[in-house]
This record gives sequence, structure tokens and C-alpha cells, in this order.
Amino acid sequence: MLKKSFLVVVGVVWTLASAYSVTASDWPQWRGPNRDGISTETGWTTQWPAGGPKQVWKANVGTGCASVAVSGGRVFTLGNQSDTDTVACLDANSGAVLWKHTYACPLDPKMFEGGPGATPTVDGDRVYTLSRSGHLFCLQMATGNVVWSKQLQKDLHGKMPMWGYAGSPLVLGNALLLDVGAAAASTIAFDKMTGAVVWKNGHEHASYGSLMPFTSQRKSCVASFNASGLTVRDAANGAPLAHFAWKTDYDINPTTPIVAGDKIFISSGYGKGCALLQLGAAGLTELWHSKKMRNHFNSCVLWEGHLYGFDDSVLTCMDFSTGAVKWQEKSLGKGSLMIAGGRLVIQGEQGDLVVAEPSPASYKPLARAKVLEGRCWVVPVLANGRVFCKNNLGDLVCMDVSGK
Repeated sequence: MLKKSFLVVVGVVWTLASAYSVTASDWPQWRGPNRDGISTETGWTTQWPAGGPKQVWKANVGTGCASVAVSGGRVFTLGNQSDTDTVACLDANSGAVLWKHTYACPLDPKMFEGGPGATPTVDGDRVYTLSRSGHLFCLQMATGNVVWSKQLQKDLHGKMPMWGYAGSPLVLGNALLLDVGAAAASTIAFDKMTGAVVWKNGHEHASYGSLMPFTSQRKSCVASFNASGLTVRDAANGAPLAHFAWKTDYDINPTTPIVAGDKIFISSGYGKGCALLQLGAAGLTELWHSKKMRNHFNSCVLWEGHLYGFDDSVLTCMDFSTGAVKWQEKSLGKGSLMIAGGRLVIQGEQGDLVVAEPSPASYKPLARAKVLEGRCWVVPVLANGRVFCKNNLGDLVCMDVSGK
């Protein structure tokens, strides 16, 4: 039976599209140029030596599950050591540290290693970062100097989730958007240049997913997968347009919504599962739900009508339109993935880097190599012929897959 949610502001029939794009070879934010986990970069190779792709450099950037942003020949990430967070800017070719920005922040290990989980966002000549305790910084890309900063708990009365803030900052036009989880300020838009609050709206507590932008009838919108479910907002003023309740244990809704046409896919772990929702004039309607794609912390990627992601600890291919499982692969643990040039780039939980063909017919690995030790919950990034892999303790490796 179809389920319908309460529609707060009624609109006309919706059409959805990606909100923006940037240079394809760079990876300037969480889940890449269009925040969908997909890179159009081609020309890289899976013809690796027996020991795997050539390691160009290796560095330790501190404990945490933040992934990397790659822009303008630089790599940006966060980590924690001795209750001190470090935002690091590294030379993408050598791994040399170009600058660091540090501040006091608890490591706060809680059933995992702890440390920051939000990925930096690069926009123009600025970098935006968020700590798990709510330290929000706008930094100069060239120097790391602070342009402006906020503390989400102290300055905005945000309620920090149990495992800390993990949503990666979203730049949309002149605004920087975040789920803060404060009273009457569930989601907040800041002026990206000054940090001034442009709007704040909603009463939902924050969870661990990142905001997803999209357009509808030429209206800019954002999808927030917060502690109470999926909320769609008008990006101009934060007005709630629709909400679909999705309650999970510990309020863990950890993924970034996937938008395709008028459909939105959401997924959570802890036995909850996933659902495909349709957005229309009547609100959000559930088309199907399943417990066969329970994303524990890392999001799926949608490619040619199929979802590829981790059902807890099992790599799974699922039909987007029906929820039917096409195949599963159990050798990678709680991994993560992206797509580059039409191929899956996967990091397994135990440090294996895998490239596979995204086919609904079967699991088709093309290359596999051990590149890291220790637990790896961090999403890999392929940019400019290099693959960047990181483990939870902060070991970051850069490998050459350019074929040159």
C-alpha cells in the first residue's frame, strides 16, 4: 500500500535535476562535482602491476572518517590527534603539506575510532569544513587562514547527534547550507562569504547525512535526511515543502539522498532498509521499500537504472525502479564506493581497492589490490588519474592509475 506524507507547502508537479557541476577531473566536495558519487573522468587504467597501482605518496592526516576533496592540484581533508583537529591541505602530486589549520576538538571514540566525519567543500578560493563537535570554518584555500567561523552548538544552539556532526557543507549559489538541528533552525543557510545567517527553518534534529540539492520547476531545493526522516526544503528560504517520516534506531539516517527525476532514494542501517519515494503535488509517496539495502554509513551510487552500495557489509546491486536485488558480493565488508568513467571504484573495509564493472548481470571485478591496513570506512576518490584511499586512523595513500 502506498504511503503519503504531510505536505507543508503545496506546489505543482515536480521535475528534479542536478543543481550544478564543476570541472569533471576535480572532486571538490563530498560525493564529487554533482554530489552523486559519479565522476566522468576517463582514460585511467585497471592494468596494474602485481602489487597494485603505483603508490605516489603516503601521509597520516589524523584519525577520522572524513574523505578528501581534490581541487586545483591540492588535496583537502580532516583528522584528529590528541584531541586536536587538523584541516590539512596537501600537494596532490607529492603529498607535501602546504598548510594546516588546527583547533581543540575531542576525538570522542564511541564504538569506532572517532574523529571528524565531514568532508571539506572547496568553492572558489575558499574551503569550508565542519568538525564532529560543530566547529564550522571558512578558510582561505591558498593559506588556510580563517575568513569566518561558527560553533554550531554554542553560537546557534544546535543539538549535536550522538556520534557528532558528519554532514558535509553544501555551497549553493551564495549560500552555505548545513543541518544544524537547533530549535526553529533544523537547517541553516549562511552567507558563504561572511557567515551571516541568511535563513533558518525547521525543528528536526540533525542526523549524519549530507544535504542534496536539486531543482524543481526552476526552483532550487534541498533534500535533508535528518533524524526524523526526509525533508524537502525551498533553498531560497528554508520553507518545508514535504516530509516523509523515516525513524531509525539512535536516529541514524546517515546517507545522502539520491535524486533522479521525481524520485528520491533513501537508505539507513540498523535493520531499517531503504525506500524509493516520489515527489509530487501531493507530497512524498512511497513507491517501494526493502531491507536488502541497509546503508550503515556510506551512500549508494545510481548508475544506468541500478543502485550499487553496501547492504550492511554486503556489496549489492539493486534495481532502482523496483527494489529487486540483482546480485550480492560478501568479500568487502562495510565498504564504500564511487563511479568514475563508468566503473565502480570500491574501498573494502580491510583496505582492498577494487575496480569492478557496474553490471546488473553479476559482480564483475576488473582489478583488486591491498592498499591499506586497518579499518577503512572512508569513501575513495579518483581524480586526475590518481586514487586517494584513507583508513579510519588517518593513513592516506595516493596511487597512480593514469596509465602513463
